[in-house]
Amino acid sequence: MSTDRTDLERRARLHAALADAARLRIVDVLSLGDASPSELAEILTAPSNLVAHHLGVLEREGIISRRRSEADRRRNYVRLVPGALDGIAPRDQRAVTRVVFVCTRNSARSHLAAALWRRASTVPATSAGTHPAEAIHPVALEVARRHRLDLPRVAPQHVDGMLGAGDLVISVCDRAHEELTTPIDIHWSVPDPVPAGNAKAFDDALEDLSHRVAALAPRLTHTP
Repeated sequence: MSTDRTDLERRARLHAALADAARLRIVDVLSLGDASPSELAEILTAPSNLVAHHLGVLEREGIISRRRSEADRRRNYVRLVPGALDGIAPRDQRAVTRVVFVCTRNSARSHLAAALWRRASTVPATSAGTHPAEAIHPVALEVARRHRLDLPRVAPQHVDGMLGAGDLVISVCDRAHEELTTPIDIHWSVPDPVPAGNAKAFDDALEDLSHRVAALAPRLTHTP
């Protein structure tokens, strides 16, 4: 996925502004509420001139703003600018026809990923395997039921011949990633829960996939 250079430069400046333990601590404090520079100096146990420097860096990048106290007009309060850090992650979007999750057996990870995706996005999703099993793993079905995921009891399918123009292909296992000849757009190295076969292994895989789906879903839009 491409990223506009201007956006990259803006994000680089935000990262640079936060690339100091004291400034990061200031942001952590302000995430809970406003504070005066003197209060921040006390929290950081730092001299006022150093705190003023850090606040100047954060203010220059639009991360904080200041407001004069309505009581003691000599005092200022510092606050985080709403949404200032929302753009620190990539914001570029890609239009796709469908998301296709691929693993080896199409019996666990790829189905769980597709189920999570259907909950998070309106972009259609399906799954496939390079060596499909006969059925979805029963623990995968149980984990999906427990987490109220829509995972229908469908037969695993082979990836060959099912991909179309506009599909975004995501491999969710290393073996599929390394043996697929079809171009893969994104790879998620998610450990296979099947060898362990217990609920914890499947829960761990689901949690891993859930974080990845949540991060990617806002960056994809649907094109028919």
